[in-house]
Amino acid sequence: MPAKKSKKGPTKGSGGKNRRSLEPKSGTLPASERHWYDGKQRHKANKRAAQTGGPSGASDSPRKDRSPDRPDNSDLLIGRNPVVEALRAGMPATRLFLANSLDPDDRVNEAAKLAGAQGVDVVEVNRTDLDRRCESNGLPGATHQGIVLQVRPYQYWAAEGLLDKALASDTPPLIVALDGVTDPHNLGAIARSAAAFGAHGLLIPERRTASVTMSAWKTSAGTLAKLPVAQATNLTRTLEAYKKAGLFVAGLDAGGDTQLPELELATGPLVIVVGSEGKGLSRLVREACDVVASIPISGAESLNASVAAGVSLYEVARRRGAESK
Repeated sequence: MPAKKSKKGPTKGSGGKNRRSLEPKSGTLPASERHWYDGKQRHKANKRAAQTGGPSGASDSPRKDRSPDRPDNSDLLIGRNPVVEALRAGMPATRLFLANSLDPDDRVNEAAKLAGAQGVDVVEVNRTDLDRRCESNGLPGATHQGIVLQVRPYQYWAAEGLLDKALASDTPPLIVALDGVTDPHNLGAIARSAAAFGAHGLLIPERRTASVTMSAWKTSAGTLAKLPVAQATNLTRTLEAYKKAGLFVAGLDAGGDTQLPELELATGPLVIVVGSEGKGLSRLVREACDVVASIPISGAESLNASVAAGVSLYEVARRRGAESK
């Protein structure tokens, strides 16, 4: 029995009616520009585009700020009062998101005006988008009150730069170093006390310590917008370098060899080192100190790190003020 013949004629290659289906569709965004790609996919897409001369250009790094709707790794500050306080303090921000169904009040109006005056983009979005942004930044279920501020990652000073700033000041250098302080609220509170009592900045290790997060920003009440915070790759080595530059190093510890009111170094160029909330000063940092001072207390075994820093800074400021009279 002869084979049944096909009704369709043979097709050659990709011609005929299949040609149009294989052509690229106009208006399709390159993968690198699709905001729903996660960071890894976007990085790969940009790298491929760079190798083939595609639309992302010659760089293999993700392009930034392509769209106000593209999520990024910036921190988010939420709530009407915190956002207004941050903008008043000049916190470096990139965008202010307002819910399009928001009932405006004095705080919302002030936030929008401050953002516009500082060159911060003001973007209207729906509440679902704000919820999604908060969730993707580790704030699921957060009460954003219809207002969210996108903040740039904090730019730390170099340890050498902070030293130069302190040495160039009209007052004796005063720097507060943190050794293993892991609570960002303590970091913010210490920054507030440091600014209040005339310190030139904070010095923190790069690892195993609290960093300048939104919690620290809020606790500092805007102080971190003005007070330099430097990072040290190795805190002990940095303290030794500060000592060679002429600064004395005084550690705070309950088992100190002198009491704070007897600290004669207070009136000179000084670094005050605050230990961790539980263990105090680490061994190597303690050995790098010229003196270890304790705060005389009764009725409690120890003080919170931020309280200890505040008491010590007040005592330094008091002794310096008494000497200048």
